[in-house]
Amino acid sequence: MMIHVWPTVNSNMDAQLHCRHKSMSAIIGKKGVTSHKHEGDLATPLGTFLLRQVFYRADRIIKPQSVLPVIPLSKQDGWCDDPSSPHYNQQVGLPFPFRHEALWREDSVYDLIVVIGYNDNPAIAGKGSAIFMHLQRPNKTPTEGCVALTEPDLRFVLAAGATEITIHPPR
Repeated sequence: MMIHVWPTVNSNMDAQLHCRHKSMSAIIGKKGVTSHKHEGDLATPLGTFLLRQVFYRADRIIKPQSVLPVIPLSKQDGWCDDPSSPHYNQQVGLPFPFRHEALWREDSVYDLIVVIGYNDNPAIAGKGSAIFMHLQRPNKTPTEGCVALTEPDLRFVLAAGATEITIHPPR
């Protein structure tokens, strides 16, 4: 089942995510959307992508319902965002010698993560990595290129059977 993200015309970071007949507020990258994504540009990639898998913090939240594989996070889970690594844009075990994000965080942003299949088949170095759907920050600040939802909305999307996402240009 496909979900759609429509950026708001007058804001780089605000968007609406449509799932079935429900519309919900989403936060995207600080620089809006782009069709020319590159590592560190703070923009969310345009296009249609498969949703790969779900990670969650089992010590903080209950397991979400999803047709996707659902995997509990551990303190050793990371994601490589270093274009010079042969593991670029892949889940990695920590410690890891290249630049990476730790998926086990002190804040709640990664308590629930959906991996968006952007630049992963195969990954092209520098084209962007770690594009996820994850939880919004309490102050609703923009992401670095991900799509952020509230926990109830992200759980709704997963329970509805979402398997693909289309990120559109502003209308």
